[in-house]
Amino acid sequence: MSTTPDNMAATLPLVDTDRLATALEIFATERDWHQFHSPKNLVMALSGEVGELTEIFQWMTEDASRTAGNDPTTADKVREELADVLLYLVRLADVLGVDLNDAATRKLQLNAAKYPVDKARGSSKKYTEI
Repeated sequence: MSTTPDNMAATLPLVDTDRLATALEIFATERDWHQFHSPKNLVMALSGEVGELTEIFQWMTEDASRTAGNDPTTADKVREELADVLLYLVRLADVLGVDLNDAATRKLQLNAAKYPVDKARGSSKKYTEI
């Protein structure tokens, strides 16, 4: 049986960030950084890290971008920036009390309704155009 957006909630979590959120909470507590971890500041930091990830790919060809995670000249930097994005995203969700598994599951369900397979397959059009 394939997992569809309708039955995803009944399966194992898609995203389980509890241990990472706990580790980030401890990290912040040990450094007295809660004062800096407002949602506004975390969103700004997250955006900055996405910008740094974007910078790696900015002038790559499509083909080079597909192998950037394995290319010795870019792999370490890609991993570091992806980790930074993940860390800030999980910290932000934790500070805001957002369950990322629930959010991701619900968003996949919404996207499945917006982009039905029979209309969206092979198309990059926005849901309002299909």
